[in-house]
This record gives sequence, structure tokens and C-alpha cells, in this order.
Amino acid sequence: MTKKQLAFVLMAGVLAVAGCKDKKQTTDIITTKVETPKPTGPIRMQPYKDSADVQWLGKNYRVVFSRTPSDSLPMVKDESGQLFVDNRISLLVRRQDGSVAISKTFTKAAFNNYLDNEYKRSGILEGFVFDEVDGSQLEFAASVCLPQTDEYIPLEVKIDNFGNLKIQRDSEMDTSGDNDEDDEV
Repeated sequence: MTKKQLAFVLMAGVLAVAGCKDKKQTTDIITTKVETPKPTGPIRMQPYKDSADVQWLGKNYRVVFSRTPSDSLPMVKDESGQLFVDNRISLLVRRQDGSVAISKTFTKAAFNNYLDNEYKRSGILEGFVFDEVDGSQLEFAASVCLPQTDEYIPLEVKIDNFGNLKIQRDSEMDTSGDNDEDDEV
């Protein structure tokens, strides 16, 4: 064996012995610190406006509703202290000639009788959509939600042709995402 080969074998042996050496065991746990985000300024939903043309009591109407964040309403706070601006929802029902048949504005307070304490304290009025015409009534679906969650209370709002209002919790939630009830299987 040449000197070079012998040096190579010795070096390989030293490296092998050094590699087998036990590493010092430690009980230290290395992790990153998770900081809970500090609340920022009040969060507000985007304004929203929609309309639907409906045939009601044999005549054509246009139903227009809009959601607007309102700084004049009490703000709500989530468990982290984040503030949220509550919303107002305006509803206009216009006759074919453009005159106003019904005009109503809703805030969460209109639904307080149908909310539990958590939603009264921490919920905001989130949604309002036209559902259907049922005889002399226009039916709408509304919701009060806990901000930035999927948790909400569904509500039915019915308005008759005299402007009388009836509100109740919606016990039949549509969770299928399919509006055709008469689908053939």
C-alpha cells in the first residue's frame, strides 16, 4: 500500500469514527413565536346593491335593495377586540311608473327579537336578498352574522301590499345550493 493510499484509508477511518460519535441530546424545543394579531381600525363590509324585476299582484315592480356600512350604528367587537362597522339595508319597491310603493330601512335592531345574546352583542346585519312573491307578499331572506365567520342566523322578511312587515327565523335553510326543487333524478 502506498503512502497516499494509507493516508486515504486513515482519513476515511477518522471520518467514520467521528461520524458515529453520539450527538449531545437536548430537551430544548425550537419553535417560532406565534403572535396574536393586534386589532386594527374598524372593519367594514363593501357596500352592495342589487335589484330584481318582479310580477306582483298582476303588475310589474322593481325591487331594489342596498347594504351600506353605517358609522352611526353601534360597532361590534369580536373575541380578539377587533371592531366591525354594522350595516343598514335599504329596500325600495318601485311601481312600473317609477313611483315608490314601499320604502323601508333595516338595521340589526329590527331583528333583535329573533337573535340570541351573542348575535345581539357581536353580530352585524350582513345580507338581504329577494326570495319570491307569495300571493300579496314579497318574501326576502336576511341574515345577521358573526363577522368574518360562516356563522349566521337566517331570517325571513315578508312585506304585504300595504307595507305590513312580518319577520321570523328561517327554519328551512337551503344548503344544497340548488334552486330547482323539481329536479328529476
